[in-house]
Amino acid sequence: MDNNKYDYDYEDDRYDDYDQSEADAAVKKSIRGYRVVIVLLAVILAGISALYFNINRQQQRDYELLRVDRDSIQSDLSHLITEYDSLKFTNDTIAAKLVEANEMMEQLKRERRWNYAKIKEYEKEVGTLRSVMRNYLKQIDSLNNLNKKLVAENVTYRKEISTARLRADVAEEKASELENRVRQGAVLRARDITMVALNARDNVVSRIKNAVTLRVDFAISSNELAAPGNRKVYMCIKSPDGYLLTSESMPTFEYQGMNVGYSAVREVDYQNEDVDVSIYYRGSGFTEGQYTIEIYTDGNLIGSGSVSMR
Repeated sequence: MDNNKYDYDYEDDRYDDYDQSEADAAVKKSIRGYRVVIVLLAVILAGISALYFNINRQQQRDYELLRVDRDSIQSDLSHLITEYDSLKFTNDTIAAKLVEANEMMEQLKRERRWNYAKIKEYEKEVGTLRSVMRNYLKQIDSLNNLNKKLVAENVTYRKEISTARLRADVAEEKASELENRVRQGAVLRARDITMVALNARDNVVSRIKNAVTLRVDFAISSNELAAPGNRKVYMCIKSPDGYLLTSESMPTFEYQGMNVGYSAVREVDYQNEDVDVSIYYRGSGFTEGQYTIEIYTDGNLIGSGSVSMR
């Protein structure tokens, strides 16, 4: 009986030692597993944190790459959470890390939605700007075409204006020339100018030294361009020594802006037909030689001639 009792106690101690060893091994294994998981979570969270800050700095430029990285991280986190759920850990630290991981994933999701909405807003604004720019480009193109058309029309108008001005200048020149011709054509002309010496009884004498009067005869030619009416006809007689024969009062008339002396004047009724005119100059002391005669009217020299007197 006693031997059996001791045997029984020995067996119980042996079984107790075996159970204790297995428990210790399981605990050590679990602690190693916890440590691996904690280290893995810390690395993942550090990577997520670094990626999160990097995302904030490069939201627009690296959106496509960010989206791929986030999807990958989300997938990894989903697998980890699934694995953690299957392990049914009760450790408070691991549970807290899981909650933090879930919150981080939700924040990433919100960040992605925010970035996506922001990018969509930017894309919309860019699309609007592109539309506005297209309209501006169309307007600029239309304005360029209109400007080219206006330039071409301006060149054409300038050519036409230049041609018109040239024609106007030519026409004006021709009109001025015609006017000058008409003006010149309207000037009366005196022809067949002669001079005779008369004595006191108005008889013609052969010797000029016996004369007291000089009579100048001429004809004013017909001219349809000239205006009809009364005209003052001035006669200038210059002696052989070049002196003007005139009266003591020394009368003058206007010729080319100057006052010119004359020998005698007579008013003539001109009706666009030939008219014979005689003008008399009374004086004394006439000498032999070449006398010069000039006839003026309307401010124009209408005829001149020279007569030799004995």
